[in-house]
Order: sequence, then structure tokens, then C-alpha cells
Amino acid sequence: MKKFRSFLPLIVLIAIGIALFFSGVLDRFSPTHLAAEQATLQALIAAHPIVSALAHIGAVTLAIATGLPGMVVLIMAGGMLFGVVIGALLNVVGVTLGALILFLASRRAFGDHTHADAPGLVTRLRGGYHAQPISYTFFLRLVPFFPFGGVTVALAWLRCPLWLFVTATALGGLAMTGIETWLGASLARNIGSNKAISTDLLHDPQVLWPMVCLGLLAMVPILISNLRARRNSGSP
Repeated sequence: MKKFRSFLPLIVLIAIGIALFFSGVLDRFSPTHLAAEQATLQALIAAHPIVSALAHIGAVTLAIATGLPGMVVLIMAGGMLFGVVIGALLNVVGVTLGALILFLASRRAFGDHTHADAPGLVTRLRGGYHAQPISYTFFLRLVPFFPFGGVTVALAWLRCPLWLFVTATALGGLAMTGIETWLGASLARNIGSNKAISTDLLHDPQVLWPMVCLGLLAMVPILISNLRARRNSGSP
């Protein structure tokens, strides 16, 4: 019973995430839906800026804490509705709070696991984390190579210090979140000009640049792997 109580917060978060996913709530934040209601939503934000900002932070926090798939649409929605700067700030706050909730729930669930078999993702990350915990934690938060929620749970298993986890999530995750917010804001400008999502997106530099940045960010692990391979082959 004691073990079940320790897992209860994590079980509740997972259950909420599953319920939200099958409820289709993310469909309301899709670019197509936001394009249709962009003027109405932005008028609502202008009338109630504080409440709207807190509501967005709460939505992102809930999505991250429950491991809700497709949370990228919420990040992009922040850029579409609040702009790049404010949207990025709101997204980073929501992502950090949500990740912190999931991290604490996971660490409570795992407890003392020194003699337990580690999950597959933890095994893959353990060597790099123990070798250079600070730089490796920032690296995990900087690139979209591993799933965000999976990395959060893995760092909880590895007993990552709380200060390091929060700092890496807030600062390291700013790059990925900022680019996705930028993409959302670019989509909003394109939609404002065309009054709908159209094939013109493929020729709009404001949309293409953040997509290029996302592609470059995704290549970081490959570049690092190649550099390590060259270094190892050149070593005696």
C-alpha cells in the first residue's frame, strides 16, 4: 500500500493525460482552428490579458505534467496568440512548471531504486549523465532527440538535483520552445495576410526560417556523435 501511494501522483498525471488526449482538446489549439477564430481570441486576450496569460500557462503546464502528446500545438498557439516574446515567456514558464510537477511525481514514485533495474531510456542516458551531469542535462533539454516527458522521468530516476533540473529546463528548453513559438507567430502573420492557412506558407520566409532552425536543432546530436567518433578514432 505504501508503494502504491508513492506511485499515486504519477498514476493520476498519466490518467489525466490519457483522458485529455482522447477528449480531443488539442484540436481546439490546432493552427486551422486558431486561424478560424484568431480575431475573436485576440480580442479576448486584449480585453483580459492577465487571465488569458495565466490560462495559457496553465494549459501548457497541464500538458507537460501529464505527458500529453502533441503539446507542440500549445507552444505554437502561444506564438500565434501572444506573439514571439510574450508567447515564449509564457511557454517557458508553463513548460518549466509542468516539467517540475512531473519530475517531483516521478522522483516520489521511484524512491530508493538503487537495486532496481533501470528503464531502457535511463540506461541509455546514464553514462553521459554521470560523466558530465550539468552539460549533459542542458544538452538533453536543448535538442529534441529524446521525448521531453521521457527525459524528465529519466532525470528523476537518475536523481538529478532539483536546481539543475529547473535551470536546464528553463534555460536549455528556451531554444526549442522559442523556435516553436516563433513558428506559431509566423503562422499567425501569414494567416492574417491570407485569412486562412494556404500553400503560401511554403514560400513565406517568416515561416520557413523557424522550420529551418528546428531542422538544424534536430541535427545537433548527429553532429556531436560525429565529432566524438572522429575524436575517438584519432586518439591513440
